[in-house]
Order: sequence, then C-alpha cells, then structure tokens
Amino acid sequence: MYEYINGTVKHIYPSYIVLEANGIGYKVLMANPFRLTDQYHKEATVYMYQDVRQDAILLFGFPTLHEKTLFLKLINVSGIGPKSALAILANENHRGLIQAIEEDNTTFLTKFPGVGKKTAAQIVLDLKGKLSDFDVSDYEGTTESLEKSGSEKANRAFEEALEALEALGYSKRDISKVEKKLDVTANHSTDTYIREALKLLM
Repeated sequence: MYEYINGTVKHIYPSYIVLEANGIGYKVLMANPFRLTDQYHKEATVYMYQDVRQDAILLFGFPTLHEKTLFLKLINVSGIGPKSALAILANENHRGLIQAIEEDNTTFLTKFPGVGKKTAAQIVLDLKGKLSDFDVSDYEGTTESLEKSGSEKANRAFEEALEALEALGYSKRDISKVEKKLDVTANHSTDTYIREALKLLM
C-alpha cells in the first residue's frame, strides 16, 4: 500500500496524470489533474490510495493529505465508490460540501454526478458530525495557474476541460449547458475552465 509517491509529473490527461518515480511511470487517477499544471515536468508529492480489484489495481492521487482523508471518508459511505468520490472532490468547494452534509442539504449533494437522493441521504447519515474537525483551508485549491497565450492554446485548454468533466461523470447535456456559459476566448488555463464549469454545475 502506498502512502505517497514523490516523483516527476510527466503527463497530464483529463482523468489522470503519469507520475514518474525511480524510472517507473505510475498512472494516477485524480480529481481535476490539471491542478498540477504548475508542476508539469517538475517534482511533486502525490498522496495515494490503492484500489485492488479482481480485474485491476488502480491508484488514486491527491495533492494534499487532507483531500485524501476526505476521500477515504467518502468511499466508506455505502453507494460511493472511488470514482464517485473523485467527482465530488473535483469541485473544490469542500467547505460547501461539508456544510451541506452538516445541514442535511441533500439537494446540493445530488448535483454531483452519480449521487441520487438515496445516496445523498446516506452521505448525510454516515458523515454528519464527523467532518467538523477538517480545516478546509488546507485542501481547498488556489486559483493560481500557469498563463497560456494564443487562441490555439486557449481552445485546447477549453476542450481539455470539457473532456475532464465527461471523465468525472457529468452528462453531455450538463456539459453542453456549461459550455455555452464559458468564454472560450478568455485564454484561461484548463484548470481555470474546470473550476468555473464546476461552479456553474453546482
């Protein structure tokens, strides 16, 4: 079982990164991998959760220990698997997530892909009162990211963001609605587009 891997971020894709350590490239599934854009081709520490199945061994990665801990809380809820937990964590409004759980706000929780009313109620039942000690400031992401220039890069970042939303489990219908509200000419990074899209989806 891995606790964390310290390596070089070699590739960033819509649903995962490739982290190279000691000559080995690890495929690491992440919630919004583009948060690591500023560490592209640089050394990074990624906290790990290893999911062993009959047909696969998967690695899930997190930029902070706090986010990994929240992930572990979520996957202990009946009906929430690792990929569903990643989709929930991709929206970095973790303060809003915790507040929704504490206030029995299942409507907020059902906005996440794969979370219906029954699962939302289960999240509240299992986690209410158990997240109050989390310091959300420690694992809420910043909005800082690398600047990109040129319409070609901007369009590529926009397309990557849409692919990332689909990888998280959002429907094409929801993505289409958000796509119309995002400014493709704004020259944002992929990470920024994803953050803005997730805010609109919530």
